[in-house]
Amino acid sequence: MRLLCLLLVAFICLAAADTALAERVSADPSLTALQQELAAVNARLAELQAEVERLRKRLEELEAGAVQRGAEAPGEDDLAALRAAAQREAAAEEAAPERAEEVTFTSGALGLQALNPEISVTGDFISSYRSGTGVERHFDNTFRTLGIHLESYLDPYSRFKAAVPVTDNNATIGEAYFTRYGWRKDLNVTLGRFRQQFGVVNRWHKHGLDQVDFPLPLRQIFGPGGLNQVGASLEWQMPQWGNAAQELTFQVTDGENGPVFGENTRNMPAFLAHYKNYRDLDKDTYLEFGLTGLVGRNDTWSILGDGTASQRRDLWATVLGADLTLLWEPTEEMRYENWVWRTEAYLLDKGILAPDGSGEDTLRSWGAYSYFQKKLNRTLDAGLRIDYYEPDVKPYASLPGQSLAPLAVTQSGAHQWLFAPYVTWYQSPWVHWRLEWDHQNNHNMGPDEDALFLQCIFAAGPHKHERY
Repeated sequence: MRLLCLLLVAFICLAAADTALAERVSADPSLTALQQELAAVNARLAELQAEVERLRKRLEELEAGAVQRGAEAPGEDDLAALRAAAQREAAAEEAAPERAEEVTFTSGALGLQALNPEISVTGDFISSYRSGTGVERHFDNTFRTLGIHLESYLDPYSRFKAAVPVTDNNATIGEAYFTRYGWRKDLNVTLGRFRQQFGVVNRWHKHGLDQVDFPLPLRQIFGPGGLNQVGASLEWQMPQWGNAAQELTFQVTDGENGPVFGENTRNMPAFLAHYKNYRDLDKDTYLEFGLTGLVGRNDTWSILGDGTASQRRDLWATVLGADLTLLWEPTEEMRYENWVWRTEAYLLDKGILAPDGSGEDTLRSWGAYSYFQKKLNRTLDAGLRIDYYEPDVKPYASLPGQSLAPLAVTQSGAHQWLFAPYVTWYQSPWVHWRLEWDHQNNHNMGPDEDALFLQCIFAAGPHKHERY
């Protein structure tokens, strides 16, 4: 800009000099020297005009370039302003609701509906046909049980479960217990009425069995309902033994089971211990075995003499058990293919006062079962269970009003076999059907019997067919 101003000043001065010279030439035409000087000044003036024009164009180009660079690369202040504006816009979009909604204020108190226990209902319908000597009622339709199952987590450490079986005649408490998890390290505590951990299947409900009913030896020793008493249970997850997981269950209950503790009038406690060992043989196969011991006392005995008298004497009753389960289930096809083999054995040793007045004696009966079950496809299972039971033999076992059956009979060599092939079709996770044929051979324990069962088990609620 300074250069441009100087050029303009020089141009004005030259123009003034040119005018003065022209006036002097006009006054004196003979002045040749002045004319030459004037020509030189005009030439210089033309050069200055061309230079001024070139500088003006260059100035315009420089101004245009500065404007373009400013638009393409703003200064730091401009960038900061742009970033701040973008952040304000983004914050406004996040904070702004999608649409205006009416605000509803609710209480922050407990949601009472969430505190309600989960409730499920199971139905167990059986249609049967029986044949054999002495069978009078061949066809029978039985709604064996309507099971009402309740479950609720009371807090992060405790759970409550209950099962109420409803039949045509009554409704009873099948199970109702409270479990405190992690009472001590690896130790859980259960209080209430529960099916005891004697072996494996005694813990299950009938609707959760793999067959229509409990195995024959379990029913003969503990009764048709199995071992179910009131008390406390401790479950201890023992330290691992090599690759095997171990668990020890210890239970203290009222001694109220009829066949084993039917003479326990003082309600002395019964003690049960169950040891379980579980190990993976490979990625598809696991082996589980267990040992169980149950012990309690009876104290009051009915003795037949000239009349009926009762005597008091504390005598021990013991039941021992062993169980073994082998399961093969390929990891990639576990829904379509597997098989399980399970077997259990029971031994009863019960001290008694003989009802004929002959003094102390001992009842010893035992039995076992074994079954093999294979999954044929995703919805179809087939299996075979074989049961064996052998009672004790006592000459006084069938005294009127003092029968000891089925723990003892009078005929030597008495025993029972039961063969039960079955097929189970899983219509859905909530409904399944079972067809089972039972052939029971009773040697010196009554006539043989055959029974054909069609069973339908259905469940409504979140628990489906829980075994316990």
